[in-house]
Amino acid sequence: MGEDNKNFNSAEKDDVDNFLNVAPVKEDWGGDGRGRLNLSGRSTAISKEYVPCEYQFFNTNAVPEEQGWRIGGMPDEIAAGRRRLLTWHDCGASTSRVILPPGFEAPSGIFTADLEIFILAGKIQIGEWRLDKHSYSFIPAGVKVESWKVLGEEEVEILWMENGPVPLKYQYAENNHPDARISELIPALDSKLLPWGKTETVQFEVAKKKFLRKHNNGGGTWLLTILPHYDGHYAIIQSYNEEAYALAGYCDIGNYRFAKEHLGYCPTYNTTPRHITVDGYLSFVRVDRDVSQLGTVLSYAHSNE
Repeated sequence: MGEDNKNFNSAEKDDVDNFLNVAPVKEDWGGDGRGRLNLSGRSTAISKEYVPCEYQFFNTNAVPEEQGWRIGGMPDEIAAGRRRLLTWHDCGASTSRVILPPGFEAPSGIFTADLEIFILAGKIQIGEWRLDKHSYSFIPAGVKVESWKVLGEEEVEILWMENGPVPLKYQYAENNHPDARISELIPALDSKLLPWGKTETVQFEVAKKKFLRKHNNGGGTWLLTILPHYDGHYAIIQSYNEEAYALAGYCDIGNYRFAKEHLGYCPTYNTTPRHITVDGYLSFVRVDRDVSQLGTVLSYAHSNE
């Protein structure tokens, strides 16, 4: 994980009035933290301690569900939801599957950390914008968002990503924080309307990508589809951190069938086995480095499976 990831200032972490001035945590591949994902050095639901260079794939349905989950700082009268905590970092960043019940309503305000949400099922209204299945939103820390409301009688399921570098908490606010990165706000993006583009990596030449958000350091949040009859032939060395959540289909990664509702956490310099799918595969992906640069994704024939 590295000393840079461990030595963040805990006093600053808890200072909610200073949340936009906390220094970013450096990535373990040598990055300066400008991407602000904090994917380096994460623990997972199947490994409570960070394991460097070792990928972890697991079925998120097997993770215990926390009842009575609430967004930190929200008023007590707000309806509680449920959460499966999937990965987390000591600075407060985390990735979860969250379920909000019908009738859930929350007031407008700001958050103390960047928040990404991707809708897995159901519908939710945030201010004047409506998000339904496979819609995406990015809310930078300190940007005021209007009231939230679950629509209809169906609960909403969200891939809920708190990016740090401080724990995410709600604060009442009538305006944006003066230092908030308002230009980076993505209030509502319907991924179904986006065109498919190239992956920009040789290893996934026959796959397609939809960028949802491009990060400041060239990394990104995107959808990846691998076409039927894909065979990667070789294992892959990944010189970056990655989180992937399977939405449909499957991809066999070595002997592991990575299928719908499975999550993969792949830390820097891990070697993932050969990828094969007959029927095709769709996933939500976050990566903390520009994978189009030479040397970030490397074929590795010696570990071929």
